[in-house]
Amino acid sequence: MTSERIKLSFVEKAGYSLGDAAANFVFMTMILFQLNFYTDTMGLAAAAAGTLLLVGRLWDAFFDPMIGVLADRTKTRWGKFRPWVLWTAVPWAVIMVLAYTVPHFNATGLLVYATVTNILLMTLYSANNTPYSAMTGVMTGDVNERTALSSYRFFAAMFAQLIVGGFTLSLVTKFGHGDNARGWQMTIGLWAVVCVVFFLVTFLTTRERIQPPPQQKSSPKEDFGNLLKNGPWIAMFVLTLSHFIYVALRGGSMYYYFKYYVSTDRLYDFLARLGLGGSTTSGGGLHNLLNTFGLVVNEAHDNVASVGFSLFTMSSQAVLIIGVVASTFLAIRFGKKAVAIVGFTLATIFAAAFILLPADAIGATYVLEYVRALSYAPTIPLIWAMFADVAD
Repeated sequence: MTSERIKLSFVEKAGYSLGDAAANFVFMTMILFQLNFYTDTMGLAAAAAGTLLLVGRLWDAFFDPMIGVLADRTKTRWGKFRPWVLWTAVPWAVIMVLAYTVPHFNATGLLVYATVTNILLMTLYSANNTPYSAMTGVMTGDVNERTALSSYRFFAAMFAQLIVGGFTLSLVTKFGHGDNARGWQMTIGLWAVVCVVFFLVTFLTTRERIQPPPQQKSSPKEDFGNLLKNGPWIAMFVLTLSHFIYVALRGGSMYYYFKYYVSTDRLYDFLARLGLGGSTTSGGGLHNLLNTFGLVVNEAHDNVASVGFSLFTMSSQAVLIIGVVASTFLAIRFGKKAVAIVGFTLATIFAAAFILLPADAIGATYVLEYVRALSYAPTIPLIWAMFADVAD
């Protein structure tokens, strides 16, 4: 069987998907909680924290093409891209923990420390995830198998996002016992161990089979020149840039929205009606399990915002999965481009509508999020499928 027709086993597809699950333990933590960690736990000024995050993202944007060129020219007995998943696994975990550790430095020292560890984390993220993403094209040449591989990858990523969004804050509170710095270090340490295990599984269960023709050679200058002449790629660049601006703005603000804007009393009443109102609430095994992970309001009621936000994030991820399932039908019926444009437009409108909600409109807050998630969901797999079309 030629590499263009080879069918991938369930084990290889599932093993590959765990690489993106691991990546999302970092990506979603950065999107949802990193700014809050810097301001509320590390004690940095909001302006300083925002600036250092901008510096890290700019470095990431600069380094991604560099690692792409380097990985494409890597030659080992394991292939071009797969070794990078192995080489970066342990350094990734170490820097991940250091980036969420609060040393005993003065304000200037903390800012320098946060900037350096953030840049290192961005560097390792690029060195791992860029080659990982390229593996899809070299594991099989079968278009349908590549689609299936992307579906496995997306499902694993969504599951990891649900875990990160739903359990991170509750575990910080649980592990910290009032010391958020300790709670963050232990929680991220747990996520780091999970990442290393997932990366090792990805490396051990996957294979690179597609090799470029020996006569196919190009310089980095030619590679970038070809991109700049590709009109569809430029359009996708603009769309993707807008997409990640949207994700960063919304992700970085929603916990603040719950912590400083939403009415704590009304949010507690809402959670109590769902059986999440504290130790005095009667409940069975499920209630006890949720309480074990800190997903129930404690007796001091000082984690209402965390529990409310965790519920908000986890239920939103469930709605996202429903929307993603519908993406294939919508793309066939209306076309990928049309669905992506309409989906992004509606999601932006619904995200902006949060500013119109009063602080005590708890039910409306959740409903609006579900409508936003349902609009946004089909765009997630389609934007990456459109990149494949551009490559073709």
